[in-house]
Amino acid sequence: MKYISTLREGERINEIFLCKSKQTAMTKSGKPYDNVILQDKTGTLDAKIWDVGSVGIEEFDAMDYIAITGDITSFQGNLQCSIKRARKVNEGEYDPADYLPVSDKDVEVMYKELMGFIGSVKNQYLSQLLHSFFDNKEFERRFKFHSAAKSVHHGFVGGLLEHTLGVTKNCDYFAKMYPVLNRDLLLTAAIFHDIGKLKELSTFPENDYTDAGQLLGHIMIGAEWVGDAIKSIDGFPVVLANELKHCILAHHGELEFGSPKKPALVEALALSFADNIDAKMETFRELLVNVPENDIKWQGYNRFMETNFRRTSV
Repeated sequence: MKYISTLREGERINEIFLCKSKQTAMTKSGKPYDNVILQDKTGTLDAKIWDVGSVGIEEFDAMDYIAITGDITSFQGNLQCSIKRARKVNEGEYDPADYLPVSDKDVEVMYKELMGFIGSVKNQYLSQLLHSFFDNKEFERRFKFHSAAKSVHHGFVGGLLEHTLGVTKNCDYFAKMYPVLNRDLLLTAAIFHDIGKLKELSTFPENDYTDAGQLLGHIMIGAEWVGDAIKSIDGFPVVLANELKHCILAHHGELEFGSPKKPALVEALALSFADNIDAKMETFRELLVNVPENDIKWQGYNRFMETNFRRTSV
């Protein structure tokens, strides 16, 4: 299989891709054409069907796997595919693993490491709460497979687990550095902070916002989900429950970044820093993936980092 990341201008390709999206549009002269986004595990590719309904262009929809013949061109500095032939393919003609972006880290190893942090939580109520989620096999399956975002950072299979583990490791370090922090509360909040992503985003290959995700967002969803689970644990201290939910609600740090509350506890503040560090470092790493190691040219302004950027010289 020839992956999207290896395509070059001037090539003609005959490959199977996931149709991420498909929309009909009009040229300036009023002729209809289709805007198509093709995807494999290495990225996405903008594509056009200029002759809609012509021989060789069969019916297909978004989220279908399609076999295409097309020419790779360049438009405004970005690669584009002009699709000449397309047909929907059947199961067995493709391996889904080729089309979904996947963490380059071992999911099983990461989950075992996260379970190690869960096992280190001494507070009986927080420990029971954590195990009620992460010992559940169906929850485990979903958590391992899910992404942490539609885009920006950790938007791949295993991304939610990788990001959660990264934030938890940062919080564990903070707890060692700053004794003022309640380690049990901080680690529990770190492990739960993005749990709402499981309901905010649909699973792959869609990986798009659900109705609940659009209306509520993962912060509110996560706080409610954890709050509901707390109700099933006899004797769970009300103050501790509120402190944990506050950490989840405040983990984006600022109101303008989507947090319903600003951090009012030192653990909530530490969590917001830990989350921001992991998200920003991964965002920068993903920006550099397609920049050659010896290329130190400035790459242009990035709206997520809010700066021009380049690789380090050594």
